[in-house]
Amino acid sequence: MVKNEEIALDSNIVIDVLNNKKAIVESLQNYRKVSLPITVCGELLFGAKNSAKRHLNEQRFRQFIQACQVLNINELVAEEYAEIRKVLKDKGRPLPENDIWIAATCLVNDVPLATHDRHFEEIDGLKLVKLSINN
Repeated sequence: MVKNEEIALDSNIVIDVLNNKKAIVESLQNYRKVSLPITVCGELLFGAKNSAKRHLNEQRFRQFIQACQVLNINELVAEEYAEIRKVLKDKGRPLPENDIWIAATCLVNDVPLATHDRHFEEIDGLKLVKLSINN
């Protein structure tokens, strides 16, 4: 079987992986490299710090982040973010700020995004991957 090159994960997919949702975990084995936009890392760490099991979750999230390729923000990503945000504003279709950063990071790095959030479909050119959540 030929593996796909790379995939970026949205926070909701990472949570599925950490909750050991079998179908998601198995789907990710089809990729050579799993990446995380830096914004997703921030969302995960905030979620851990805000949880009842703070220390356990922080440890789990940090281990997962370290096992992935982190996609950082740079000037190109900032330019793409501004363009996406303006297009969405003109369409009257605003999205959560973090999701615009995630999309911009994926577009600049030419990496498809796995997410359960349908609103990413509003972003022109963003390659989306739907992973089954059925176990």
